[in-house]
Amino acid sequence: MTALRTIRTMCPMNCHPTLCGMLVDVVDGRVVALRGDPDNPDSRGFLCMRGHAAREIIGNPQRLLHPMRRTARSGSWQRATWDDAFDLICERARAAGPAAVGTWSGHGFFANNYGTRLSSELLRRFANLYGCQWWDPKMICWGLGAFGLGLTGVLQANTKEDMGRNAALILLWGANLASQPNTARHLAAAKRRGAHVVTIDVRRTEASAHSDETLLIRPGTDAALALGMMQVIVAERLQDAGFIARNTLGFDALAAHVTKYDVAWTAATTGVDGDRIVALARRYAAAKPAMIVLGGSSMYKGANGWQGARAVACLPALTGNLGIPGGGLGPRHAAASHGQGLASIAARERRPPGDYVPSQMSRVTEALEDRRVRVLLLFGTDMVSSFADAARVGAALDRLDLLASYDLFMHDTARRHADLVLPATSWLEDTGCKSTNTHLYLMPKALEPPGEARPPAWVLRELARRLEVRDFFPWADETGALDAILDHPATGHATVAALAAEGGIRALRVSHVAYPDLAFDTPSGKVEFVSQRAASFGLPSLPVFAAPAVSSYPLALRTGRTLTQFHGFYDHGRALPSLAAADPEPRLWISPDDAARRALADGDDIRIFNERGEMRARAFVTGDVPPGTVWMRDGWAGLNTLTSGAPVLPDAAVDLFAFSAGQAEFEAAVDIARDPAR
Repeated sequence: MTALRTIRTMCPMNCHPTLCGMLVDVVDGRVVALRGDPDNPDSRGFLCMRGHAAREIIGNPQRLLHPMRRTARSGSWQRATWDDAFDLICERARAAGPAAVGTWSGHGFFANNYGTRLSSELLRRFANLYGCQWWDPKMICWGLGAFGLGLTGVLQANTKEDMGRNAALILLWGANLASQPNTARHLAAAKRRGAHVVTIDVRRTEASAHSDETLLIRPGTDAALALGMMQVIVAERLQDAGFIARNTLGFDALAAHVTKYDVAWTAATTGVDGDRIVALARRYAAAKPAMIVLGGSSMYKGANGWQGARAVACLPALTGNLGIPGGGLGPRHAAASHGQGLASIAARERRPPGDYVPSQMSRVTEALEDRRVRVLLLFGTDMVSSFADAARVGAALDRLDLLASYDLFMHDTARRHADLVLPATSWLEDTGCKSTNTHLYLMPKALEPPGEARPPAWVLRELARRLEVRDFFPWADETGALDAILDHPATGHATVAALAAEGGIRALRVSHVAYPDLAFDTPSGKVEFVSQRAASFGLPSLPVFAAPAVSSYPLALRTGRTLTQFHGFYDHGRALPSLAAADPEPRLWISPDDAARRALADGDDIRIFNERGEMRARAFVTGDVPPGTVWMRDGWAGLNTLTSGAPVLPDAAVDLFAFSAGQAEFEAAVDIARDPAR
């Protein structure tokens, strides 16, 4: 028997900004135990149920182990060889031409390199050198919210450690600790020091249990609440006049603008009692320092949801809470610490001129429908569960000449629409590296891939070779691409070899405080209450609230995360037995008042429906959502048949920053009835 080896690695669940350290015991090529790493400075031994479920990836009978092909999308799968698969892809790609080939990746493609983006950079390099379509994976996630933050100029975040040590007031604004469990320890530390914690959300989340108070707002009214708070602060002259004069633009225009958002209007719009709005505004203005921890994705999935981030980002500037310990914006999805960075290998400068479809969800769907894109290569993503208006997307996928899906497990897109499935490697079967806001972590290869599973770099190298894409992988050894990405001052110019010699952990050379130099992410270098960049795209130059369109369907549907699920990979957790058992079916949170009006009881089988489609679920009657709001964990089959795929931003605006903000609005007004068929 081979001696036991303990591998220091990271959890593959990518629950950003929470990334947890993991120790894996391996004997004879088998995983015999898995646990949190007590020496990981970010997670300190913590590992949630999602992390523990990662053990079920290895040896899972549902795992894809060989390339599979079918001649008809309704037909049965037949085993193929990698040569067969590459021959088919290249044949269809040559027939279509590079401009008609689309590539798109999701979190399953960077399960062992989140934060260093190795696989994503390699895919983008391939697309740039080949001249095919490439769409930014961030367009379906946090990018739309970050667009609003960027217009204001506040993209960097203070770290969770700074929050725990220094914040006197913490607003958890749409931030759920089911998504950010590593934040909880620092939140608890802040509370022990006496910090006051407020949760602002559309439901009572796990974060509410850690909070001194919870404000439940109507879905999509985050901007309204922020504007109402600004009106109180300005009307009562609670703003930091010195900070505003030195570090912002457009205060006079903002002060005049917010007069229309008085307390009565804000209360009527958000559903929050006016006295509580005033009290929150006063508390936020008086507390020094005060930090806002923003949600990363779900709070922006509505028409003009980015305006919520745009407006919230004005609050710390209005009160002088930027560039100081314990202030500003706290840890959020994909935010960088001050000084954090990496090198790029994407070869953007070598992308040939072409007719490229923007990273705009609605435009991608249109390109599939009109066959502007005829061959689609998906890497680690379940597209029909990720895109809004999923019925339309599914019909568009069926018009393709070829759809190939590279992943660990089957999922809805592969089962329903793919011609080829290609077996991927897990996080233990390839060398990787992750980065949090404070540290770099090596993820060494611990196991040989099972069957014919192959790592991302190998797949892309083979495609590049067969399609005669020159100079795709110019590095001399397998870790060369990762070494090139890590060659940056923030990492201390780390290499794989150096990280291995240091035990796999290196502190980044960053500041725990965002904007210590008070140089903000705007053309002026100041926080811009009035944004000329926004105006140049035909968008409001000041933060505004746009009421949702009136619908004949009375309930506002919102989605989010739970302790059992975070991303679409592993078939939304369905392929991992412990997660599937803990969360076996879709449940819709509905208030007792709304349930009573429909004669529904807790546990009833229900139909959720609107003009786009319907899905089945079970009613969960709870006072943790207010009347008029219903909520469900995202990722369930059929859920996105209910959501709107309408664009939110002009095409020209979505790539204003180094990320895409091309997410559709995901708006969904629904009704509910008992399901007699179940």
